[in-house]
Amino acid sequence: MCLAVPARIVELDGARATVEVPGNRFSADVSLVPGVRVGDYVLVHAGFAIERYRTEDAEEILRLYEGRGDVG
Repeated sequence: MCLAVPARIVELDGARATVEVPGNRFSADVSLVPGVRVGDYVLVHAGFAIERYRTEDAEEILRLYEGRGDVG
């Protein structure tokens, strides 16, 4: 089972981004989500960003997980 958690883009270099999920940073390909910027939240699956989250939605999801102790 997969659990989708918003990842925040912290660095961009062309189609590669460093993204952060609370407590972890990793590289992701963002070529499938045009127009992303540093600070955007994305859904990453198998190393590819496949969708952009609205900031408000991403922050709400992270708050919900934080309260459960499942993230970070």
